[in-house]
Amino acid sequence: MRARRYFNCGLLIIDEIGFRPLDRIVANLFFRLVSTRYQRGSMPLTSNKHVRDWPEIFAGDEILTTAILDRLLHHVAVVHIDGQSYRLRELGALLSPTREGARAETTRSV
Repeated sequence: MRARRYFNCGLLIIDEIGFRPLDRIVANLFFRLVSTRYQRGSMPLTSNKHVRDWPEIFAGDEILTTAILDRLLHHVAVVHIDGQSYRLRELGALLSPTREGARAETTRSV
């Protein structure tokens, strides 16, 4: 069974939870995954959504969201990062070559 790999691995990384809302079936499957892995292995998650906005991710189901967060937030270290995305910063540098040119000139003259 393919799902067993996700249940039993030592580290399962979930990137961009909340990028798209989950329908009820997928939200329930995600709960089963989190519940099965609870206290069995590490599961770092990334999201650009605050936890107060997570019910909208999980089909609007506040009870299911609470159950998921209950398991995820037990023994957790939350790292909150504020600021501009490094991808957007790099894009800004690419789109404004005059700034980069000025920066390169400054670097050369030092």
